[in-house]
Amino acid sequence: MALHRRSILVALLCATISGPGHARADNLGEQVFKRNCALCHSTEPAKNKIGPTLAGILGRKAGTVPNFVYSESNRTSGITWNAESLDQYLIDPRKFLPGTKMVFTGLRSADDRRALIEYLATQK
Repeated sequence: MALHRRSILVALLCATISGPGHARADNLGEQVFKRNCALCHSTEPAKNKIGPTLAGILGRKAGTVPNFVYSESNRTSGITWNAESLDQYLIDPRKFLPGTKMVFTGLRSADDRRALIEYLATQK
């Protein structure tokens, strides 16, 4: 009986570690956010830091978070953030949007960008 319980425990542990692909992407995305974005951005609605909140960024028009002072280029860009525009922006923000106040140099890893965007999609 003890061997059976141990086998079940090992199986549950392996399932937790490997998990579905989506859970791993969320975890990676959260790690990428914490490592690269959290110093300047929050994922809490209405909580701006040095940069605007990223809560609800997907589908939001650039330069429109209340109580945040954007650069003119951001306010007038006409960009609506979606997975594609965020991906391009995250490669090199200053190249994608000249005049932005964002000093971040970019995320070169496509996997990190994809995971970060998937994570941000869950932050409403």
